[in-house]
Amino acid sequence: MTITHLRQLGRVLLIPTLALVTALIIGGVIMLIFGDNPIKAYQGLFSGAFGAARGWATTLRKLTPLVFTGLSVTVGFKAGLFNIGASGQFLMGAIAAVAVGIHFEGLPMLIHLPLAIAAGALGGMVWGAIPGLLKVYTGAHEVIVTIMLNYVAALFVGWTVYAGGTQGQTPGPLWDPTAGAISETPDVLASARIPYIVDAPYRVHWGVVLAVLVAIFIWWLLYKTVIGFEIRTVGQNIKAARYAGIRVNWTIVLTMIIAGGLAGLAGAVETLGVNHKFAPEFTGGVGFDGITVALLGQTHPLGVILAAFMFGALDAGGARMQFVSGVSADIIQVIQGLVLAFVAAPLLIRTLFRIRRSQDAMDAAPSVSWGR
Repeated sequence: MTITHLRQLGRVLLIPTLALVTALIIGGVIMLIFGDNPIKAYQGLFSGAFGAARGWATTLRKLTPLVFTGLSVTVGFKAGLFNIGASGQFLMGAIAAVAVGIHFEGLPMLIHLPLAIAAGALGGMVWGAIPGLLKVYTGAHEVIVTIMLNYVAALFVGWTVYAGGTQGQTPGPLWDPTAGAISETPDVLASARIPYIVDAPYRVHWGVVLAVLVAIFIWWLLYKTVIGFEIRTVGQNIKAARYAGIRVNWTIVLTMIIAGGLAGLAGAVETLGVNHKFAPEFTGGVGFDGITVALLGQTHPLGVILAAFMFGALDAGGARMQFVSGVSADIIQVIQGLVLAFVAAPLLIRTLFRIRRSQDAMDAAPSVSWGR
């Protein structure tokens, strides 16, 4: 990477950095208004995320699924598609990985674990392909379809682990009979669990490394391959892409398949590496957080890693901040929302800090196409 590339990267990351700083300042003002001490709160936040080995471990665990879902949204953005369906794709990936992980007893880890991870990716790919196909063949907008599919996925995975009831309801096919009235799957077999880099109580698993490697692969795919060039061309100008002979319809479907697979990987890694089972309450909002991570990372795969690290740290330090200062951990969500707002409206940050946008920064900054 040359000095010019480093300068361009610095200019691209300037707005997200200032957005974070501004959000922290406004968050501190909100704390002051309600009588809290922002300095003490942020000290607790920092110590909870980085102050000890346990904090670092929690940050790394939190960032792992965010990298995958952030990459999922990023890939969609590059083709001019807004993938709101990472949440549903995450769920389908998680339940597919568990379905493989709780069966095939006797398989060695060398086969069983990759098979479970691949099943998770495949579950997300299938769920991502649906809105891509509907967009190409019916003109249905991917935003509407992916939102609807999020609900379908949530209901489907809920059915698979449904515990049944006293009036004869049939339990779901993946429900654990030993769980009583709790809707969850059995624990995945040891051969399908992602090993720990650092054992308990830290529980840092190799999914962290996998997330970084996948981000590097997606960077290579987007910027060093013909497929990536076609994806970016379709996102920049669909008419020019057609004129150049690019198979636009196929590119759109392929993009959604890749995006879905990445979100499915998030579900698989989170399930096989952290929870070791699936229950509906484990999912959280990691799919929707991927949108924020992608925007904060300027829709660049390597920027997504940095953005996921920042959001993982905020999430990891929230509990410690609340314990130390008494400030509600909900303030973290306020800060995350402010960061998203400022990143989505860069003109506001440029006006606040009187920053002039230079031509090379415009050339370096990744673009997001929101329509056709």
